[in-house]
Amino acid sequence: MLEDTTFAHLGVSPSLVDALAARGVYRPFPIQVETLPDTLGGRDVLGRGKTGSGKTLAFSIPLVGRLDPGDRRPGRPTGLVLAPTRELATQIAATIEPLATVRGLRVATIFGGVSQSKQVTALKSGIDIVVACPGRLEDLMKQGLINLGAVQVTVIDEADHLADLGFLPSVTRILAASPATGQRMLFSATLDAAVDTLVKRFLTRPVTRSVAETTSSAPVMKHHLFYVDGPQAKKELVHRLAAGSSRRILFLRTKHQARKLTRQLTQSGIASVELHGNLSQTARDRNLAAFAAGHARVLVATDIAARGVHVDNIELVVHVDPPVEHKAYLHRSGRTARAGASGDVVTIVLPEQRRETESMMRRAAIRTVPRQVTAASPVIHALAGQAAPRAAVPAVVRRPEPTAVASNGPSVARTRRRRSRRPATSVR
Repeated sequence: MLEDTTFAHLGVSPSLVDALAARGVYRPFPIQVETLPDTLGGRDVLGRGKTGSGKTLAFSIPLVGRLDPGDRRPGRPTGLVLAPTRELATQIAATIEPLATVRGLRVATIFGGVSQSKQVTALKSGIDIVVACPGRLEDLMKQGLINLGAVQVTVIDEADHLADLGFLPSVTRILAASPATGQRMLFSATLDAAVDTLVKRFLTRPVTRSVAETTSSAPVMKHHLFYVDGPQAKKELVHRLAAGSSRRILFLRTKHQARKLTRQLTQSGIASVELHGNLSQTARDRNLAAFAAGHARVLVATDIAARGVHVDNIELVVHVDPPVEHKAYLHRSGRTARAGASGDVVTIVLPEQRRETESMMRRAAIRTVPRQVTAASPVIHALAGQAAPRAAVPAVVRRPEPTAVASNGPSVARTRRRRSRRPATSVR
């Protein structure tokens, strides 16, 4: 029986069983029960299923358990994990590190958007496991700062998302640079043609496991399709859904709209943070930490967060802007109903979006009855829950006005005219 299975029964070493228990993890999830006997034995594995199923531990345990710290050499890791986004790479590393510490293994995280100096220092000091985004990893390989010739275990996480972001050519080159004799584990929510090509080329007689097939008590995710009359009704509905006391994520299509909505919610007393591609890595980390710690109840995000943010106890996901692609809908929605919990997913639809959104929902195989609602509808009150206490609205800091200085010549006026003609600098 699944409920009677322990990590020890699956072959996990006593030291790792104790490390898991120290984190409050006592019983394996179905995907772990299905894969650990094979992965701990060195078999290649193809894991299919949604996020929140326990797959990060499913590959972290054998990754750590099968490596030897005695093999450590500068710039030559023995373990490699590839992830599509910086946020996901950081969270994977945070899962691996407590286990790696018990085994005396060192972990480094490698991604772009920040200076490579600290990453290079870590590599030169000697590391065992690298958790990396493909772009920065290839840069360091070209510079001769990392060599994958000693890699014994490789994990490709969220392979379908790597494909969506155009990373598969890079992933192919990275895998080709690592020993074909090493163990490889690939996890993907869907098995598209591009991912299937990767599996056939780089995995050797893989064991295929699907969360959907092995989970006996799937988490409950309830989908709601809400029609609104127009932009003002939509705005009122979004503010009502955001006002509850539990964690929730609001998805929008553009960075500009995400930034604008975050500002509006914050000014309304709803503690919110934003997450999108225009933020620096420091700002992204700070905002995500505030959301995970509960300092901000609302995360307003673009699709960058659909696959890269794994935070527990998110009760509500709101598609403020319905996605065009059905896969984006599934990935966004997967932020809730994780690890056996339940959650609700709301899609808000303007009149002109109805046909396109209904078509997208059919492709996603989501069946739900559309409802015409307002912010005052009983179903909205039930979903939003009791409104949380208003957060203090941050004070607006204004720059002091410059002191006027008299001028007897035309040079100041010419300078002002020249400055006024300069194009505004945009952040990319």
